[in-house]
Amino acid sequence: MRPGGPLLLAAALALPACQREERETRPQPPFGSVQPAPVTTLEAGGQTPAAGSSKAARFEANAFHLSEGKRLFSWFNCSGCHANGGGGMGPALMDEKWLYGSSIESIHATIRDGRPNGMPSFGTKIPDDQIWELAGYVRSLSGNAPSAAAPSRNDDMMVHPAENRMPDAATLGKSP
Repeated sequence: MRPGGPLLLAAALALPACQREERETRPQPPFGSVQPAPVTTLEAGGQTPAAGSSKAARFEANAFHLSEGKRLFSWFNCSGCHANGGGGMGPALMDEKWLYGSSIESIHATIRDGRPNGMPSFGTKIPDDQIWELAGYVRSLSGNAPSAAAPSRNDDMMVHPAENRMPDAATLGKSP
């Protein structure tokens, strides 16, 4: 056997053992199948559907999906009506007042099916997974997302620079 043979054999055996992290970024192909509208007992003013949907849990506490929802919120111009979540022509998304429920399932149904007096239906225009991402982000605007997964605020909306861009305390006390 040649001197490099055992090394080559060890590398060939070790290579299949290396496995990359698997991420399910797009579980369904866009516009793959039409999602049936669930029958719900949701009523304006407070009742919410039963929580615990496994699909909802995947999108609600996942930092990647929340950041994608933030990107989509900007991309689909949701701020045109909701003014970065603070309310405008559409209702505010940063408070605790939710007409159709604050669960991710309720928000998903609102985006997908629309609501009377202004909210259009996006169920035929946006893939279902993107609607779930938007719903997760919208829910996070009112502080209902785990802190480990919550998307950060845009730099242009900060009242002061990010902590890593602030001058150090020793420089603040010195005059030029």
